[in-house]
Amino acid sequence: MELSTLKLRNGQACEMSQIPLLEERSFQTWVKDACKATARLVNLFGFVEESGDVRLLAFLGYDGEGKLSLSSMLLDKGKPFFDSITPDLPQAHLFEREIAEQCSIKPKGHPWLKPIRKLMSHESSFFRGSGEEIHEVAVGPVHAGIIEPGHFRFQCHGEEILNLEIQLGYQHRGIEKLMREVSPERRMLLAESIAGDTVMGHGLAYSSAMESLSNCQISPRAEALRAVALELERLANHTGDLGALSGDIGFLPAAAYFGRLRGEFLNLLMVLTGNRYGRSFCRPGGVLFDMDSKMIDEFRQRLLKAQREIREVSDLFFTKPSVLSRLENIGIVTSEMVKQFGFVGPTARAAGCARDVRMDYTYGMYRFHQIPMSLAGGGDAYSRAMIRRLECQRSIDFLLELFKRMPEGDLLRPLGPLKGQHMVLSMVEGWRGEITHVVITGADSQIAHYKIKDPSFNNWMALTLAVRGAQISDFPLCNKSFSLSYAGHDL
Repeated sequence: MELSTLKLRNGQACEMSQIPLLEERSFQTWVKDACKATARLVNLFGFVEESGDVRLLAFLGYDGEGKLSLSSMLLDKGKPFFDSITPDLPQAHLFEREIAEQCSIKPKGHPWLKPIRKLMSHESSFFRGSGEEIHEVAVGPVHAGIIEPGHFRFQCHGEEILNLEIQLGYQHRGIEKLMREVSPERRMLLAESIAGDTVMGHGLAYSSAMESLSNCQISPRAEALRAVALELERLANHTGDLGALSGDIGFLPAAAYFGRLRGEFLNLLMVLTGNRYGRSFCRPGGVLFDMDSKMIDEFRQRLLKAQREIREVSDLFFTKPSVLSRLENIGIVTSEMVKQFGFVGPTARAAGCARDVRMDYTYGMYRFHQIPMSLAGGGDAYSRAMIRRLECQRSIDFLLELFKRMPEGDLLRPLGPLKGQHMVLSMVEGWRGEITHVVITGADSQIAHYKIKDPSFNNWMALTLAVRGAQISDFPLCNKSFSLSYAGHDL
C-alpha cells in the first residue's frame, strides 16, 4: 500500500499524473490505517474533473518526520456517494461534511451529516436533548459588540452544559471560487482577506504556492522579511488575546497593559509594511518593502522594551490567585482529543501535542533560524494562555537573533507562468495554527481548483468538547481562550 502513495515536502509541486489513484476501499484503508499509526489527516477534499467525476485527495502528515503523503480516489459521476470513514476516524468528520456540501456526494454512514456553511434544512436540524429540567439556550448569530456572526446552541441542565452545537457559515463569501476566477493581482488581495487578522499567514501560503508552481526561488532577504512580518502578526494577536482573557475575568490592569502591547506590535507592522495588519507587503516573488539598518536598530530597541514589558505583565497575570482560579481546569482539551479530532496550533500544543509547521514542515527562514516549540500539558484555558506567553517570548528572541544577521538579496523576483496540470500544498504556521492552501492547475496553466483550510476549520470542534460539563457562565472565557476565526472557517 505504501507504494501507492506520493511523498511530498511542504511547498513541493508535483504533476497531477504522479498522484496515485486507488480504489475506494484501498484508499480508505490507507487513510485509516496510517492515521491509526503515526499519521494525521492534514487535508481531505474533492473536486469535479472535466469528465464530471469527483476526485478525492487526501494529504497525510507525519509530523515527527516532516513528510507528507498523498493519494486519491475517483468517484463516478453516476455514483453520488461513498462509504464514510468518520466512524473509524473522527478527524475526518468535518472534511466529509464539506465534501458533501461542495461536491453533492454523500458519505454513507456519516454520523452527523449537516451543512457546515450553508443554511440548514429541515433534514439537518439542531440536536435536541430531552428530559426533565433540560433546557436550550440559543446565542447568536448576531452578538453584542463587534465579534463576527456565529450561532451557538446549548443543551443545558441547570447551569451545566450538556452539549454545544456550533453553526457557522454566515460569513461565507465564496473565496475559493473567486481565487479561480479573478486576476493574479486580485488573488493576492483575496488571500489577505481570508481572515482579517491573519493577513501574513494566508498571504504567505498563497505566495509560496504560486512560487512553487512557477519555479520562482525568492531571495533569502525576502524570506527573512516575511518571517519578521509573520512573527509580528503572531505577537500582536497573542498579546491581544491575553488582554481579552484578562478583560473576560475582570483583571483590568493586565487587560490594559496587554492591549497597549498589541498596539505596539501593530505599529511595528505599520512601520514595516505601511499597514497595521501587514497588507500589501507579501507578494508572489518576495516582498514590496525593505528594512534599512536604522529601521532594524529601531525595531531591536522597541522589541527589547516590549519583551521586558511582556515579562512584567505576565508575571503579574499568571501569579494572581484570582486569575488562576478562573483559568485552571476550565475548558479542558486532552491530548487524546487532539489526536482523535485533529486539532492544530496552540490548541494542540496546550494539550502537550507537538504540532508546529515551523518545526515539522519547515519553510522559508525557519529552515535556518528555528523557534523552539512551546508546550503545556493541562489543555485548559490556563495552558492556552501560557502558550501565548511563551510564544511571545520566543518570537521576540527569534526576531532579535534574525536582526543580527539579516541576509542580503532582491526584494522581489519576477514570477514565470504557472506549470500546467500540477498541484502544490503550501503550509504555514499562522498564529492560530496550521494554514494550508492547495492549488491545482489545468492544461491551460490556469488555476482549476483552489482549496483553503484555516486552522479554525480544525479547531471549532475543540470548543464544543471543551465546554461539555462546564458552567454556561464559563463559555465566553472558553471561547476567547481558543480565539477562533469565523471568516477563516466560512471562507
